[in-house]
Amino acid sequence: MGENKRRMLAGDWYLPDDPELAAEARRAAELCAAYNAPGPPPPERRDALLRELLGSVGEGVRIRPPFHCDFGRLIRIGAGTFVNFGAVFLDTAPITLGEDVQLGPYVQLLTPAHPLEAGRRRAGWERGLPVTLGDNVWLGGGVVVCPGVTIGENTVVGAGSVVVRDLPPGVLAVGNPARVVRTLDPDEEKSP
Repeated sequence: MGENKRRMLAGDWYLPDDPELAAEARRAAELCAAYNAPGPPPPERRDALLRELLGSVGEGVRIRPPFHCDFGRLIRIGAGTFVNFGAVFLDTAPITLGEDVQLGPYVQLLTPAHPLEAGRRRAGWERGLPVTLGDNVWLGGGVVVCPGVTIGENTVVGAGSVVVRDLPPGVLAVGNPARVVRTLDPDEEKSP
């Protein structure tokens, strides 16, 4: 394993313009292209592509194309999770989705962070900070989750929100930046 990849996986500053990382990104791009191809492949082929692309995929995971990621291998998705079309997972650090997570269309889970100092940014330095979604999290359409954020189980984030800080379990958060507006009562909504 090369130095840049080792630094990336450790969450340290690294230079992404690296032949080893470029080869892994090409592999992910080719698998995403096959997954996103017009006239979707049969379900068993789509499942096989996901299992080849991603680090782990639980039973009953559904991801509607198009779906895009940087590397794929750093993504772990729990059973019963649904990802609507247009999702972008930039996985320069681990992205972990618990079980029964629901993501609306055009959700972005972003792990890359860049230096604030312009010279280092121009030189291409970055690092990855993990994104974690607990079980039963629901992100509305267009939600952006920034690097290093953890969202607790049973939390709901309203459409169009930008999550820049950790959110606790069992809350409703909305806005840019997302703010907790109330605690969710698990007994509030009963099935008919």
